[in-house]
Amino acid sequence: MKVVLQRVSRACVRIEGETVGKIGKGLLVLLGVAKEDSIDDMRRLVEKFCNLRIFANQDGKFDKSLLDIQGELLVVSQFTLFADCRKGRRPNFDAAAPPPKAKELYKQTVNYCRSKGIHTESGRFAAMMEIELVNDGPVTIELDSTK
Repeated sequence: MKVVLQRVSRACVRIEGETVGKIGKGLLVLLGVAKEDSIDDMRRLVEKFCNLRIFANQDGKFDKSLLDIQGELLVVSQFTLFADCRKGRRPNFDAAAPPPKAKELYKQTVNYCRSKGIHTESGRFAAMMEIELVNDGPVTIELDSTK
């Protein structure tokens, strides 16, 4: 799995003009699922980003996690994180999981985050979405379950 985390003041996702997910302070999580990913990969990655100390303490230092600040999550499926652009001009997405597997792990990710007591919103799998965010910092971090 790959994720791109963006620390946000607020974020929302819209589909055909309708807001389907909206959060305040927290993380926008762009989530890509690879062919070989498992539920264990997902749990490790969620534990990592929920406990990553990327929010400022009173001195402005990165010292608090999403859990510490009781932040929110907006999780959006993003197969394009697996784009391979080494050949030609059209990205190759062969490393991404097939849609049925990706959809299931995406849903399990959202449910796992919610089971941890985190207010978690989501986009809609395979939909054309508009994402609006205010990046706080800016802070943008990539994580990969294979690293």
